[in-house]
Amino acid sequence: MERVVVTGASGFVGSTLVDRLLLEGFEVVGLDNHNTGTPNNLISALKDKNFTFHKIDLKNEIRTLSRHLKNTQRVFHLSANADVRFGAENPFRDFQQNTQVTMDLLACMRENDVKEVVFASTGSIYGESNCIPTPEDAPFPIQTSLYGASKLACEGLIQAFSSTYGFKSTIFRFVSILGPRYSHGHVIDFFRQLTANPKELKVLGNGFQTKSYLHVEDCVQGIIQGHSSQETNLEIFNLGLNETCTVRDSIAWICNEMNLNPKVIYGTDPRGWIGDNPHIHLETSKIKGIGWEPKYSIKESICSTIEYLKGN
Repeated sequence: MERVVVTGASGFVGSTLVDRLLLEGFEVVGLDNHNTGTPNNLISALKDKNFTFHKIDLKNEIRTLSRHLKNTQRVFHLSANADVRFGAENPFRDFQQNTQVTMDLLACMRENDVKEVVFASTGSIYGESNCIPTPEDAPFPIQTSLYGASKLACEGLIQAFSSTYGFKSTIFRFVSILGPRYSHGHVIDFFRQLTANPKELKVLGNGFQTKSYLHVEDCVQGIIQGHSSQETNLEIFNLGLNETCTVRDSIAWICNEMNLNPKVIYGTDPRGWIGDNPHIHLETSKIKGIGWEPKYSIKESICSTIEYLKGN
């Protein structure tokens, strides 16, 4: 039985991936500090004899991390500070939790002769691209968020380890992910606002921000298929939908699911916060070329997320 490690294992996407890997017959070791993830996400996994969990702060426990990588075939690296909005308030957080942790992980992998890494990156690395939909080989513009810059640095380190030490590396650039276990982003922000005050909703930005979103099950399926089909030492895949919606669209779907008709108060800026990209739409023909096809539309993903939040 192949042994793999998942960092960020108790997080939204990480825990969903853990469940899928166990279903696929892997022995899975989960690592997380529960800062943004929750043990509740691992209730099902912890019942499986092939799953082991270790609470660890990857930023501060590099020796412990190294021990957990012994006899491991590959690492699925999903641990990160994933909230773009607050990067300007603490410019060290993205570097420490994303870039520094990734460098430490790669060094520990080399030390333990683990030569396969699957990395959760982000469409934010494309900044405000002039090429929409944005393909994997698009020219890189100026970085607009500390989060995106930190993830781009992670990608650079992984690519260098792949070239220098022969690592087999798969990088996935996600749009925003939705679905069960969802824990941060505009859908939960709006849900909380409307739960507290059903008559009014305040929106960061003018509401015309145009984004693509992806259901977590489609995301995990893409990770499994993309990594399994890899033939070269380094592959990069976008993961998203060939459709977008505005924030105003998503508000209408959310309000409909909650049976509400609030007064919506919009800002005037085309960006919701410093580093917000007002238009994200990724080209996904590469991942579709190996047979991946998403099952959920953006509207379906938003509505299923609201249903989850109602019960949790």
